[in-house]
Amino acid sequence: MFVEVKTRRSEQAGHPVEAITPSKQAQLTRLALTFLKQRQLLARPARFDVVAVLWSEHNRHPELSHYRDAFRPPGHGQLFS
Repeated sequence: MFVEVKTRRSEQAGHPVEAITPSKQAQLTRLALTFLKQRQLLARPARFDVVAVLWSEHNRHPELSHYRDAFRPPGHGQLFS
């Protein structure tokens, strides 16, 4: 499993998950592929989760959202489908 964590202090620039663009997904997929190749783990299934952290100055505790299996490698599904 691979997890991308995005944090924002406000939603003024959008929710943290909006930063996981198709190009970011492709970059993460390439990194994961390299990792799996180096460790001879290509036969293992891979999952890409996203954790969004929204931590405003008004909240004592951050708001966390966990998106399991958030995206598939490009050409195999869409973000949060």
